[in-house]
Amino acid sequence: MTNKEWFKQAKYGMMVHFGLYSLLSGEWQGKRMGNTIGEWAQSYFRIPNAEYEKLAAAFNPIFFNADEWVSIAQDSGMQYMVVTSKHHEGFALYHSKVDKFNVVDATPFKRDIIEELANACAKKGMKFGLYYSQALDWRERNAGGWGPECGLNVDGMSWGNTWDFPTHEGKDYAEVFERKIKPQVKEILTGYGDLCLIWFDTPHTINAEQSRELYDMVKKYQPNCLLNSRIGAPGVKYDYVSWGDNEIPEEYQDGSLLFETPATLNDTWGYKAYDQNWKNAEEVIRIKNHLNERNVNYLLNVGPDPLGRIPAPSVDILREVGKRSK
Repeated sequence: MTNKEWFKQAKYGMMVHFGLYSLLSGEWQGKRMGNTIGEWAQSYFRIPNAEYEKLAAAFNPIFFNADEWVSIAQDSGMQYMVVTSKHHEGFALYHSKVDKFNVVDATPFKRDIIEELANACAKKGMKFGLYYSQALDWRERNAGGWGPECGLNVDGMSWGNTWDFPTHEGKDYAEVFERKIKPQVKEILTGYGDLCLIWFDTPHTINAEQSRELYDMVKKYQPNCLLNSRIGAPGVKYDYVSWGDNEIPEEYQDGSLLFETPATLNDTWGYKAYDQNWKNAEEVIRIKNHLNERNVNYLLNVGPDPLGRIPAPSVDILREVGKRSK
């Protein structure tokens, strides 16, 4: 079975947003970020890198258990898992040789979370994919998301780091693309076994040639690995369509193509302790059936807490979905 055939049959997967933002839980200096998604805390509060990097010294998810995460997904009926190897904050959940701002070199935890999850998925027969932020990287002056053509994200948040690097003059995305982005993508493609997909995101500033380089690199090292439509510039080849966040299409999709909706279980992707607006099992099943009937996979997110635990309400809901779907 090809990966495209597998993807079409999978229908249901788990996305995991985990990083330094999990420690903040949507709060900074006595303020909350309201309903804004938790993994965007650094941009929302415009936290300088010199302050934000201190979170790495406190990142120690001692209750992280890769086997447990995979078991929760499988108990829920999910067929694949997609984990943030590096989100917009620039912090890698794997042991990157390219940048020491990673879970092994910069934190007291000193364990490669992606490696442990890759091994657990392989052991339990679970397909494994990785999210990678290929354009936005708030650690980097030259990373994407700046300039008037990018506009602003919700709540007035800037896509790129305009608080540490406010001047656009002289910025050059090609520099960080060559120095960090391409080498890190190669690392995740060559260091963690067979990957079912690479989940790229927010392609601000990246051009068509650079997007094609990433596509070709993925296919060079992992020919069967699928790439989503957020890889980059318009018209660049991809393998399946990522609908907008929490977008639920009404129309039936072309059965010869591949589609997926990434969605949240509450109102955030990254952990926020005060976000208790959970969908119940009935609602999850309703959305899943609605999407699957329209040829769309349902990629449902969990945001582990700072100790590495998938929140109990998430676990209860997902396992109830699994029981009712048998």
